[in-house]
Amino acid sequence: MSFIQAEDLKKTYGSGEALATALAGVSFTIEEGEFVAVMGPSGSGKSTLLSVLGGLNTPDSGGLLVDGLDLYGLSQNQKADFRREYLGFVFQSFNLVPYLNLAENVMLPLAIKKMPKAQRLEMASEALARVGLGGKERRLPSQVSGGEQERAAVARALVNRPPILLADEPTGNLDQTTSNQLMELLKRLGQEGMTIIMVTHSPECASYSQRVLAMNDGLIVPSGPQAAAELAACEDAALLPG
Repeated sequence: MSFIQAEDLKKTYGSGEALATALAGVSFTIEEGEFVAVMGPSGSGKSTLLSVLGGLNTPDSGGLLVDGLDLYGLSQNQKADFRREYLGFVFQSFNLVPYLNLAENVMLPLAIKKMPKAQRLEMASEALARVGLGGKERRLPSQVSGGEQERAAVARALVNRPPILLADEPTGNLDQTTSNQLMELLKRLGQEGMTIIMVTHSPECASYSQRVLAMNDGLIVPSGPQAAAELAACEDAALLPG
């Protein structure tokens, strides 16, 4: 059995003339330790898919198994436990609390765990060191670069040592050099056995993954270098005025 199995996932928003289809019957599998990029033009359903995979957005129909668990057969409390134990989230906006230092930001997912503060701090320091920020635990987000803020966000996602990392356009606010550094970090985490699912519009970022799930109009479409380039071109065209 594959680590993640999605079967005919469907999701719509609105009703009547305002009905919009985000997922039109999406099926795929992902193996444990696989690094998968999800690409597609704006409105193709890729962010909705990521939120469904994270248990944050309930599909209208279809099934999702993660490590044998029927995610949408769980109660709300069980889903919360699943997210805490299985998932780390990284977003385009770093979502760091500005008045907390980096260690305190990284410790936030540990707040509900019954453990001494010293142990939480040790785990946060280990996570920061893992992303190359050792020794910067006491700095505020405003005292480090954008790339370092994003790496701190990755450290926060890793501090619980989850088996799955979900990343939504993690390089969207970064310059090219910093973006490449972050992608090298994600690639290394994948090589260490973490399952990574990353939404991106960038073919260059997608090239760091092992496989691309290309989406268009709420469906998985044939992928490959040419398809990825075509999807990126579609997204660029959609952003043009006119």
